[in-house]
Amino acid sequence: MRITTKINGEPREIDDAWEGESLLYLLRERVGLPGSKNACEQGECGSCTVYLDGDAVCSCLVAAGQAQGREVTTVEGIADEAGLHPVQQAFIAAGAVQCGFCTPGLIVATHDLLERSPEPSELEIREALAGNLCRCTGYAKILDAVRQAGNQLRAAGATSQGEASQGEADRSGG
Repeated sequence: MRITTKINGEPREIDDAWEGESLLYLLRERVGLPGSKNACEQGECGSCTVYLDGDAVCSCLVAAGQAQGREVTTVEGIADEAGLHPVQQAFIAAGAVQCGFCTPGLIVATHDLLERSPEPSELEIREALAGNLCRCTGYAKILDAVRQAGNQLRAAGATSQGEASQGEADRSGG
């Protein structure tokens, strides 16, 4: 079966996918994006979390054919040409990356949380990450990374808004 989709902003055509193939397999083995990890294959650990049309999903539970005509964003697609996304940077800076197996799913879940709730409470953070299992960190550094990323994104938003306001003032002669 041929699957035509957009992955990380690029149109893709994947040939020879079989009906029972997961989106995770398609991403890792056919497209060559190894960021999403294959751990439990049951949607319990969150290590394979990606966006499908803007919704965070466990790619191990999604049939590859369900990506037909849709948009997929992986942990690799969260970064841009300028470099790592602030969520990715915060995970590194906070020491929230140890073995790295859970990290891609945690980064996507954190990105999703901060898109929905720019200043999440401790409870919101814990609830948003509840579907992601980590055996190495003890979660404290992961929670620190989420807070740090939220702070960075809010500061960047304030800077962007300030620059926009200054630009408007400059154009209006203020």
